[in-house]
Amino acid sequence: MHAGERIVVNETLITAYQAASSPHSIRALKSDLEAFDLWCRRTNRIALPATPEIVADYLDARAGQGAKPVSLDRYKAAIAKIHQLLNLKDPTQAELVKLRLRAIRREKGAAQAQARPLRFKGPVRDVERDKPRGINVRALLEACADDLPGLRDRALLSVAYDSGLRASALVAIEGGHIAEALDPEARLLAIPRSKSDQEGEGATAFLSPRSVRAIAAWIEAAGITEGALLRRVQVRRYKAKPAVKGRRIETISGRETWDLRKTLSKPAVPARVEYDVGQGGLHPGSIGPIWRAIIQRAFDRGALGDLTTDDLARLLKGVSAHSTRVGLNQDLFASGEDLAGIMDALRCNSGAAGRCATAPLVPRLRCLPGSNIGLHSLDISHLQPLGEACAKANQRLSGRFSLETAHEIAREAIVVRHVGRALFGQLRPCFP
Repeated sequence: MHAGERIVVNETLITAYQAASSPHSIRALKSDLEAFDLWCRRTNRIALPATPEIVADYLDARAGQGAKPVSLDRYKAAIAKIHQLLNLKDPTQAELVKLRLRAIRREKGAAQAQARPLRFKGPVRDVERDKPRGINVRALLEACADDLPGLRDRALLSVAYDSGLRASALVAIEGGHIAEALDPEARLLAIPRSKSDQEGEGATAFLSPRSVRAIAAWIEAAGITEGALLRRVQVRRYKAKPAVKGRRIETISGRETWDLRKTLSKPAVPARVEYDVGQGGLHPGSIGPIWRAIIQRAFDRGALGDLTTDDLARLLKGVSAHSTRVGLNQDLFASGEDLAGIMDALRCNSGAAGRCATAPLVPRLRCLPGSNIGLHSLDISHLQPLGEACAKANQRLSGRFSLETAHEIAREAIVVRHVGRALFGQLRPCFP
């Protein structure tokens, strides 16, 4: 990086940071610092040590390029981290940087775009009785082909929906992580490590008989005996070749390369497809494109008959690797599960994670006829029972977040929506 003075690197501190951080965190830090250094070089600024003015101007420049406030927070954190690791004064704590970020949030807003959910029956109100419609996991699973890529995609999608795993944990699944459950047709999936469990305390997820059958079919076809379960499948397609009749020797001109094989006939070669299964797991960045490819193939085969081409193009834009997790969130809520149960099922270990997990569950809410209690009419007097409800959720989750955090969550609109529905009986979900 472009340094303005001599900087002494504390190798012990750097080594300790690398040992305490995940590979993904280190890659993200490296990427963010390279972008900051490149901007400093282009604008003739000093990257290390940076001043508050330089950091504020950099965040302004990235915001002008379309970066969201949440991304700016990450860039600021990366600059702060490198200064801490090099024992330099942190410029991001200056009031100028905080005010500049606050101004950007006021201008652009701090709302994050949510991934479009992949629900089991699509956007239905009653997940048990309503018929599937729109983009739904059931139709996508049925539309997967019975070749190697199709078997892999069916197992991948089914496990992703059942477990609600993020892409990084999904691609890390190995055959040895699957254990028997009380239900002989189901299985338990051990999750050694995840984004919310960096220290490897471990967790488990339930795999339905549908996922168990899909995994068994994929393992048998791919010949997997150990290592990563969900792997890359390279497809090689060869076109058909017609039969070629051998030439007579006298027809071979002297200007041609003399080769007696030209006199031999060649039989017709039919078209064929060859598959090559990789040794390592899929890359986390490939999950989103795989979901979109599955949806496109299902639409081409007529499995999503209630969608038009324009509908599909619009819906595909919001599909990402997180879509199955969001879809499971919404299905759990539509089935009557409460906030604590959803957090437990999705292994959320903090209030912030709980808010992120439940944010897409209720697109909008309305009061029942005759009710005079709505979201905007809830005042501070309602927060105490909401806090008590969150405290009960805290006990159910075995202390996954503190009582103070529970009361803080109660002041967030998303918890008011869910817990308020249970407390007052006046709020109900309204799915589009």
